[in-house]
Amino acid sequence: MELDEIVKEFLVESYENLDQLDRDFIVLEQDPTNQDILARIFRTIHTIKGTCGFLGFEKLEKVAHVGENLLSRLRDGELLLSPELTSALLTMVDAVRQMLACIETTQHDGEDDYPELVATLTRLHDGDSSTQPSANSAGPPPENPEGQAEGQAEGQAEADSGETQSATAPAASVLPTEAAQATLVQPAQPSAGSSEVVSPTAQPQPKGDQQPVSSVADSTIRVDVRLLDKLMTLVGELVLTRNQVTQYTLSQPDTTFVTTSQRLNLITTELQEGVMKTRMQPIGNVWSKFPRVVRDLAVACGKQIRVEMEGQETELDKTIIEAIKDPLTHLIRNAADHGIETPQVRSERGKPAEGCLHLHAYHEGGQVNIEISDDGGGIDPEKIKAKALEKDLITPENAARMSDREVVNLVFLPGFSTAAQVTNVSGRGVGMDVVKTNIEKLGGAVDVQSTLGQGSTFKVKIPLTLAIIPALTVTCEGDRYAIPQINLLELVRLEGEQIQQNIQHIQGVPVYRLRGDLLPLVYLNHELDVESKRDEPAVANIVVLHADDRQFGLVVDDINDTQEIVVKPLGKILKGQSAFAGATIMGDGRVALILDVLGLAQQANVVTETHDRSMAEVVEEHDAADERQSLLILGMGEQGRLVVQLSQVARLEEIALSAVEQTQGQEVVQYRGRILPLVRLSNVLNMEASSEADPMQVIVYSEGERSVGLVVDRIMDIVEEELHIQHQSSRPGLLGAAIIQERVADVLDVRGIVHMVDPGCLETAAMEEAA
Repeated sequence: MELDEIVKEFLVESYENLDQLDRDFIVLEQDPTNQDILARIFRTIHTIKGTCGFLGFEKLEKVAHVGENLLSRLRDGELLLSPELTSALLTMVDAVRQMLACIETTQHDGEDDYPELVATLTRLHDGDSSTQPSANSAGPPPENPEGQAEGQAEGQAEADSGETQSATAPAASVLPTEAAQATLVQPAQPSAGSSEVVSPTAQPQPKGDQQPVSSVADSTIRVDVRLLDKLMTLVGELVLTRNQVTQYTLSQPDTTFVTTSQRLNLITTELQEGVMKTRMQPIGNVWSKFPRVVRDLAVACGKQIRVEMEGQETELDKTIIEAIKDPLTHLIRNAADHGIETPQVRSERGKPAEGCLHLHAYHEGGQVNIEISDDGGGIDPEKIKAKALEKDLITPENAARMSDREVVNLVFLPGFSTAAQVTNVSGRGVGMDVVKTNIEKLGGAVDVQSTLGQGSTFKVKIPLTLAIIPALTVTCEGDRYAIPQINLLELVRLEGEQIQQNIQHIQGVPVYRLRGDLLPLVYLNHELDVESKRDEPAVANIVVLHADDRQFGLVVDDINDTQEIVVKPLGKILKGQSAFAGATIMGDGRVALILDVLGLAQQANVVTETHDRSMAEVVEEHDAADERQSLLILGMGEQGRLVVQLSQVARLEEIALSAVEQTQGQEVVQYRGRILPLVRLSNVLNMEASSEADPMQVIVYSEGERSVGLVVDRIMDIVEEELHIQHQSSRPGLLGAAIIQERVADVLDVRGIVHMVDPGCLETAAMEEAA
């Protein structure tokens, strides 16, 4: 049976505490008045009792409870420690240890509730020490190894005759330190000729030489965080060295050296992953304090709020765990204070009196997503807009153009608050902007979605770790820079005339039309204020990035490769630069700066709300005058050229000939869990085809849930041009001819071709869509 994670943590912590108790009792026996040790022993037993009560281990709770009562009188000075008290308490520790072992193997605390031990502890608590604990309750006398002092045997003989040491006498005079250590350290072993030793610890113990072990405790170790940080630093240096060796290997013909380098690469990667896992902690460690925070706020505000958590086991690097505590606390407090209504208001709105605050964490795409949702009143866009205008955070012109989503996200502006009055909870205009700033410093993003009357959801996206990250290296004016791969969307390369044709300037801002959308461009050399040393470039390399849920293109000189980099902090000189997030050492030993994508976008003014709105208006005007479309150019045979509107293409695929199957005389392939019919355009259009290529070039056309694959000879290019059909065609499957890139091309009627091959396809798709 698999143990619950909470039970595992309880067992590991309890085993460690019991080992500490053994040592503490030895010290306490030599100095019975040591209040610090007594207090620590009491806290340990109290913790075990409280936790096992919460987990439902009633027998263990009962034994720990009577021990706690006895320790309470010792701590308060009502009793003084004696050998009898020490023996009884040590026996209680053994009994607790045995029940923990039983929990580990059977998931319950056993059948024995130790009545004699409980009776002994109760008697000692009441101040009755006239008799010694029985063998079953107080444990066996320790075995006397050869050469050990005889004082222990004499002391045991006195105990057996009923003579007890006075409560005021020093404990060490009766039970020497060595004997006490033997009692704790030496496991109880049966003497020669005996069949059993009566002791709580010796009763689930295996026969023979096998020693009782705890698999849970043995599989866990506590490590100082500073040691882990140092180990992570060393692994980072090893990764840098690995990168240097790997780069050097590329120029070496020695196969043995290459093989050794590959092995080093593999081992370093595995070591890096292992060390990073040691730093990972569940986000539940942060969430554990939120129920108390919400409870206190609910009491202060006169509300009823319950907290639900999902995904507490989601793991993050410890550094990030520490960094997100305050931002998440701000969001929780905001939801409890502003989001969830009072019971009276909720009842008037037909809601349960108790509000719900839901926390959800999950991994997605190398990031951790955290959602904080409430079922409160939501955010009123008109109220937000009015408050922003009142505080001069936006202009009336901007307010008129803003969408509801843009208005709601104004809550992240510095100084913004909708609280009617300043309290110790909210209203000072500090909090939400701090949340956004701190999360963005981690390379993350925060967004809010809200429905008036139904509630709000704050979505936080943060990277798993910050120490070692995958990055794309680029070159600008001879210097190299690293771009975190988490911000990377795609790469675009324009050559020669494509630069002039595809890069336009709208209101002085360079833009590139990417699949119908205008992408604002940022030239890295301009933003870094580096003078260009080259003439008009023949090639434009565009790195498409996203920052704050917006896209822009970063124009660089060259795009190199991706590799894992070790993030190093910036020096004091560069800390004020918003364009840089850190530095790293590349494979050749040279330093490269890591670009802060969001900071770069803000510096270039491509992610501001005003810029987005003005850009959208310009796009509308530009589109009204520009009828250009994205066109896909295809090749058929040696000279044939076909063109199809890119909006009609779902995907472009390469399919191996070996994947093609036949059904009812139709070529098909298995595609994304469905059967994809294939149509060879050369057959349908009676055009000459090139020799069959492997893999085949396929255009996927979809309507509803139905898809068809059109097999072509070559996929040549994607262009942006106006499509003017000059010669209407009477041939099925063709709309006519047009001049594209100064050459004539036939315009495909994709829908007509699909209808020719499978007349029922489109009707079925239409019916499915209607249903």
